[in-house]
Amino acid sequence: MIGTLLFVVFIALMLAGAPIGVALGIGGIAAIAAANVDVPWWGLFAAPQNMHASIAKYPLLALPMFVLVGSIFDRSGVARRMVTFAEACVGRAPGTLPMVAILVAMVLGGISGSGPANAAAVGGVMIAAMAKAGYPAAFSASVVGAAAATDILIPPSIAFIVYSVNVPGASVPALFAAGMVPGILAGLALIVPAVLISRRHGFGESERSRARPPFWHSLGAASWGLAAPVLILGGMRVGWFTPTEAAVVAVAYGLFIGIAIHRSIGWRDLYPIFREATEVSAVIMLVLALAGIFAYAVNTLALPTRWSRRSRTSASVRPAP
Repeated sequence: MIGTLLFVVFIALMLAGAPIGVALGIGGIAAIAAANVDVPWWGLFAAPQNMHASIAKYPLLALPMFVLVGSIFDRSGVARRMVTFAEACVGRAPGTLPMVAILVAMVLGGISGSGPANAAAVGGVMIAAMAKAGYPAAFSASVVGAAAATDILIPPSIAFIVYSVNVPGASVPALFAAGMVPGILAGLALIVPAVLISRRHGFGESERSRARPPFWHSLGAASWGLAAPVLILGGMRVGWFTPTEAAVVAVAYGLFIGIAIHRSIGWRDLYPIFREATEVSAVIMLVLALAGIFAYAVNTLALPTRWSRRSRTSASVRPAP
């Protein structure tokens, strides 16, 4: 009964348009209050304790750092240079711009690990370019959004960091290594239908008339950005730094590229970059904190154990064929 209340409140709030974090938190508090009828206010005491316990974990320090890396690489023009290099590699024909968007999103996923930051960086460059080439706005947005979602698998992944914090024995480097090949396969699975749909409907026919960017010049311009995943993942692989330390190294490397190499970031640009990263990180951390209340309610009420026991009982009493 209480488990039903937990999920009914959560689903009702979601359908009503409440943020997912609010729905998780209120659903958990309602279940805790219903389980303690004599002291229904106990849920209010359990909420702040579990919110703090959910986010007061050292590995989560990497989360805002990787979000900050995505903002830095967006403002420094690294994404635009990667797009130019990808165009120099695949050329310009119907379907190549969606392919470029997906490939660049996969590479940036190996730098920031943040889907929103990746979508902002790639979308800011590619959606306008795809609109000029004749791609429908809905198709362009769908390609960028789906490509940014590959960050869940491609390391460094914020989702993997959160998973390792909440699952005992889960190693962040091992999760990163396990997600590399599936992430690449997911990107390839997006490229094939995007190219086929573009060529079937004639999207991007005007791109044929545009000259391909020079390869070596584009490679030189994008080389600093392309070296970032090698630095981050390679440094963790050889044991130079932990995932949390790798996030800080990536921030320093991004600032070095933007300020000293490309000179596209000035000291006045640092405040909006930090503010943007702080807002995105705050939203993610708030969702994690409120989800901690929901998880506490599920574990305290032993809902998984009860449901598994019921399923075993129903299976044992089922008549034999």
